[in-house]
Amino acid sequence: MPRPALVLIAHGSPDPDWRAPIERLGARLRELAPQRTVEVAYLDFAAPTLAEVAQRLVAAGLREAVVVPAFLSPGGRHIKQDIPALVLEVGAQHPALTLRLVRGALGADAGVIDALAAATLRFAAAAEDGTAAPDVE
Repeated sequence: MPRPALVLIAHGSPDPDWRAPIERLGARLRELAPQRTVEVAYLDFAAPTLAEVAQRLVAAGLREAVVVPAFLSPGGRHIKQDIPALVLEVGAQHPALTLRLVRGALGADAGVIDALAAATLRFAAAAEDGTAAPDVE
């Protein structure tokens, strides 16, 4: 039986620069976990939506997915209300697919905080040296 799909859900933006890090995270997850189907979905302003991703997963014969909010803060309406309600709604529309929502947000993880702190120090050092910020295209 295949591993559950992994679905990152992010806020979304019409600006492709905003979406680029989320898409890079999805690509990196595909590299790190090639045995899983990894999808990225957006709440607003970008495609695909969670409903569209769920439809693709069902069409591919998958029956389970873990939904991970790609947000920094575990607070706010999207994390506490909108995403849980959306997962229930999409799950009801696709009864052959079990959606498991990870509560909270990626940014609350200690490893993410450490990575952000290290990135902040690299950016600050670049600013002090008058060089471009690291990993900024």
